[in-house]
Amino acid sequence: ILTHPDYIDGNPDLIKPKKLLNPVKASKSHQELHRELLMNHKRGLGVESKPELQRVLEHRRRNQLIRQKKEEEEAKKLQSPFEKELLKRHQRLDQVELNNGDSSFLQLEKEQEKQEAHAPEFIKVKENLRRT
Repeated sequence: ILTHPDYIDGNPDLIKPKKLLNPVKASKSHQELHRELLMNHKRGLGVESKPELQRVLEHRRRNQLIRQKKEEEEAKKLQSPFEKELLKRHQRLDQVELNNGDSSFLQLEKEQEKQEAHAPEFIKVKENLRRT
């Protein structure tokens, strides 16, 4: 048994309540999703199949990730001579730390200086040009 509301009296001074809107159903994304589900149902497509927009977006994301990985690989390949030399020295330092010998590091540097001393003249000149 329901009681009748008091606002039916017809008093124009009272504000009549309105039904509240469901914010989920009022949202554009919900409406578009519902419309798409109805269209798919009419066509006979299953819920498991992805909409075309979602497939295109996933394809773009996948291509973008692949492109980004390729660019990173190319950046690694195109290292400057300075970066290569830093990498070599870092690897030597790691080897020295593994051997736990400070004297071996000094020996490596002496060997490198000997190799530079026996290098042809044009290589020395080229290195001097790079430094300036």
